[in-house]
Amino acid sequence: MTIRNTILCITVFAVLACDRETSKSEAAADGTGVMGAPASASTPEMREQAMHRSAKPGMTDMSDESQSAPAAVQTTPQPSAQPATPAMMIRTGYAMLEVSKLDPAVDKVRALAAKVGGYVTNTSTTGGRDQVRTAMLELRIPAQRYDEAIAALTEIGRVESTQTSAQDVGEEFVDLTARIGNLRKLEARLIDLLANRTGRLQDVLSVERELSRVRTEIDQIEGRLRYLKDRVSTSTLTVNLHEPQPLIGNAPGENPIGAAVRKAWQNFVGLFAWLIASLGVVIPIVGIAAIVWFVVRKRIRRKGV
Repeated sequence: MTIRNTILCITVFAVLACDRETSKSEAAADGTGVMGAPASASTPEMREQAMHRSAKPGMTDMSDESQSAPAAVQTTPQPSAQPATPAMMIRTGYAMLEVSKLDPAVDKVRALAAKVGGYVTNTSTTGGRDQVRTAMLELRIPAQRYDEAIAALTEIGRVESTQTSAQDVGEEFVDLTARIGNLRKLEARLIDLLANRTGRLQDVLSVERELSRVRTEIDQIEGRLRYLKDRVSTSTLTVNLHEPQPLIGNAPGENPIGAAVRKAWQNFVGLFAWLIASLGVVIPIVGIAAIVWFVVRKRIRRKGV
């Protein structure tokens, strides 16, 4: 009997111990077993709060990542753009026009140059007897209005041909700008050496000669830069004008009938002059032939007698 009671007690204690461990594990899963809280405290409201608490850290991490992502994008360094060589073009153009009257056309070209903000630099005209009258005008016009000037030539006369060439001097301009910057630095150092000279007189004179050479080179480069800027800002357009060729005859304004009469008279006078000039040859030949004929005839008569 005692043994049976002992086994029964051991069995009851084992069952109670298993139930206690099961309740502890459930309380831990529900978040209510912290700091020895009783299992009965696990209610639906507490479980919902525990779920919210467990979800908040993840949401916070996601929000932090979403906020830090734009910052990472904004702080990404962008590659620096390389400075491009400035586009500096010297444009030179040529145009040939046929006009009905030369003088009014020349005035129109001058007016066109003034209209686009330019001016005429060189002018020449040719014409004379048996020649078609022509004129050449060299215009300097602002580069930004060059195309406008070319288009306006159609209002002056019939455009026979146009030609435009461009020379890029941007690289030369950049090189000269860099050279003059280095020369100015060298000039400043030489001036500083002269201001604080402590050496021999020969060394001072050598520095002065070098400073004079540097300043001369600076002046030359500055002049070249001014020339390039002027040529880039203003384009050159050469306009050639000529009157139309005559339909009949070789010279403009010539009357073809009168020219033909004059030509016929010239031919007649030339023929008459040639006949007169030929008498100097014909008369001696005729005289010699007459003498020979007279001698031969006289001999024939003597033989017949």
